[in-house]
Amino acid sequence: MRHLTSALSLLALVQLLAIPVYAQTTSEQKTPDQTTTQTSFDPIQKVVSANLMNKFPDGNFHPERFMGRAELASIMVKTFLLDKQKAATEDNINVTDVSSSHWAFQDIQTVLKTGVMKGYRGNLFFPNQKVTRAEALAIFAQSYGVFQFPEATVNEILAQFPDQQSIPQWARKAVATTVTGGFVNQKADGNLSPLKPMTRGDMAYVLSRYLQRQQRNPYTPEVTPINNTSIAPI
Repeated sequence: MRHLTSALSLLALVQLLAIPVYAQTTSEQKTPDQTTTQTSFDPIQKVVSANLMNKFPDGNFHPERFMGRAELASIMVKTFLLDKQKAATEDNINVTDVSSSHWAFQDIQTVLKTGVMKGYRGNLFFPNQKVTRAEALAIFAQSYGVFQFPEATVNEILAQFPDQQSIPQWARKAVATTVTGGFVNQKADGNLSPLKPMTRGDMAYVLSRYLQRQQRNPYTPEVTPINNTSIAPI
């Protein structure tokens, strides 16, 4: 009965998402902006056109560059209109390493107030700190709304990846959800590489799949948010 329940949960989610999972090598194996030459599916062009991510002053997207916490906060606010959502508090949260003149100050305040991201001890946010793939996927799932798989189903979903044991426990449900939804670009060796830094190319892929989802099925499920008390500061 337990296996049947897990199988039915997975089947229901797959039917709801209705988007296949594509294995794609990341931009780490390509020269900068080589991914823009794709014709059938161009994640970078899609997210730039949607104004979710921007190119640099040199005109390139630089998909190989790593994502920082401030940049990720800004992207989540724009993608999910977090500034329009009800926040836990209207007062600014004291963050000692992000001044009011910081380019992402308002976005960082928004993700902190909505609980999408958390700060560190000492009222620190570490805006330039690199974000791992597991952290970025967990934050994306938290912003979008995560499906609560039973543990057995999570394990079944992640069992296909050789490095699934390296996925932090607090991120496993979120990673399983994003994998099932087709948001994750796998490495050429079939690994998820959850502890490696998230690149701009990786995030472009995630967001482009989200945009594709919204075009096909704009319905956003109402789900219980991830319990932040069990998540590492991200």
